[in-house]
Amino acid sequence: MTIRHLKIFLAVCDGGCNTTRAAEALTMAQPAVSLALKELEQYYGVVLFDRVGRHLQITAAGKRLWEYASHITSLFDDMEKGMRDWDTFGILRVGASITIGSQFLPNYVKAFYARHPGTEIRAVIEPSDRLEAQILSSDLDLALMEGMSHSPSLESEEYMEDHLVVICPARGRFVQGQTLTQEEFRSQKFLLREPGSGTRETFQRVMEEAGLSVEPIWEAMSTTALVNAVINGLGITVLPHRMVLGPLSKGLVVSVRVEGLEFRRKYYIVRHRAKYLTASARAFLDLCRSYEMDYPMPRYSGLF
Repeated sequence: MTIRHLKIFLAVCDGGCNTTRAAEALTMAQPAVSLALKELEQYYGVVLFDRVGRHLQITAAGKRLWEYASHITSLFDDMEKGMRDWDTFGILRVGASITIGSQFLPNYVKAFYARHPGTEIRAVIEPSDRLEAQILSSDLDLALMEGMSHSPSLESEEYMEDHLVVICPARGRFVQGQTLTQEEFRSQKFLLREPGSGTRETFQRVMEEAGLSVEPIWEAMSTTALVNAVINGLGITVLPHRMVLGPLSKGLVVSVRVEGLEFRRKYYIVRHRAKYLTASARAFLDLCRSYEMDYPMPRYSGLF
């Protein structure tokens, strides 16, 4: 049994238990893929796939092997990259969801460089679901996200709390600090972040817990786009409080409360359960955990 066998097995699983698709993904001949599966089953003395006609169905033993193989190949890939890139071992690959990446990550990196000038941080700012995929593929060492991970192979550690605020047009029907009923709130035109973002997930969770649902008229990955739409009277939105301090202080929008609704959420450090963390990665995580105590929190003024 070799790493090659495990990667072939995982490719079959990822291809919907289809050896032809796995062979195409691995640029191998289909009989070679089938032979590797047979060798794995003979080696462990278990059946990994039931053969139902011309189709494969993974067995309980196959599912267990998938768990081990995912961890083992991830560790192996980390070792390969770490050893082949030994001369650039000081590189730390960090991902951040859009809110954290635009507001907090620059401050974290600046503080980290001051403490560890020999380390280079390569950052990726993407929606949370894309970050998870990059951690699973070992393209990122860790990520800072606005929601917990959805994969059992990843672990999430809460490191900070934040809250979302409802903002409305400054020249609309609502005034600063007004409290809306849930019915008034639900009847508004909603401009929301895209599905899969941490902000949207927090909004959906709070609404579902209250038994409410809305259909947004706008969806956007850009906080600036949503705030500008509110300024122009197109509807209301729900965004991280710190991200709208600028337009609030300038009187371009107003914030309101909603009876019985509180949009609080956590920020999480997300990493692969099986991944080895380098000394620089551990130092960066320590800085993120203690940043609120050691440094003033960033205040985003916004450019609108």
